[in-house]
Amino acid sequence: MTDVTAIGERGRRARRLFNIHALRRSATRLRLSLASGVRADEPVTVAFVTVVVLSLYFALLPGVDMAVSALFYSPGAGFILADNPVLKGLRKSSTWVLGLMLLGLSGEIILALRRNPRRLTGWGRRAAVLLIGLVIASGFLVNGVLKSMWGRARPIQIEAFGGDADFTRAWQVSDNCLSNCSFVSGEGSSAAWMVAVVVLMVPAPWRRWALPAVITYAAALSLNRIAFGGHFLSDVLLSWALTGLVIAALHRLALACPRAARQIRRARRRSSTAA
Repeated sequence: MTDVTAIGERGRRARRLFNIHALRRSATRLRLSLASGVRADEPVTVAFVTVVVLSLYFALLPGVDMAVSALFYSPGAGFILADNPVLKGLRKSSTWVLGLMLLGLSGEIILALRRNPRRLTGWGRRAAVLLIGLVIASGFLVNGVLKSMWGRARPIQIEAFGGDADFTRAWQVSDNCLSNCSFVSGEGSSAAWMVAVVVLMVPAPWRRWALPAVITYAAALSLNRIAFGGHFLSDVLLSWALTGLVIAALHRLALACPRAARQIRRARRRSSTAA
């Protein structure tokens, strides 16, 4: 009985040490990544600038949202494409595509853990970054915060398009909608995430063929939401930009430890060895 207890205690101690080492590695990676600075041509910088530019554009020119949605609206008939069976089928297909991607990423993580149970590396780490990005971007930021708290009515709900709510511009907090509101697009976020999956998980020789296809598909899914009267143009574009920002930030912190950070680490190792 004592042997069993001792073995259990050693196992718990090993798990605690493993967790401490993992936290230290993560903290070191974060510190070195931040120490290297952020370049203007990095994806995280481009994504951040895109969010800012789009926010300013739609805040200063809110009429663009109304004009684009009006292209799909017919007085008396409403958003007529909302009943199109082909477009409805396109929207339903996203559930299957998203599910297959999630299944593939989960399988990649399992395989990576079987190869190295102590640490995710290679494609498994990329898959983990994508899954965490989906949870943070689509789950928390888009659906948990923005859609729940900003209160923007959908196009089909505003007076200009047959509803009874007032139009509000992007980033304007209102009480026109109580839940599952228009700002920003949850399906747009998922569509942008699909593009990120191809960028990070498809090998380079195949990417030049796969990337245009997934971008076209994701753009069609997002345009669908505008045609159905479910979202404004700003909802879709800002959803893409915010999702891209989250994925780019996670990629930088967890995967793309910049060359400058690696140089800092090597220099510190050389100095400590010399000392």
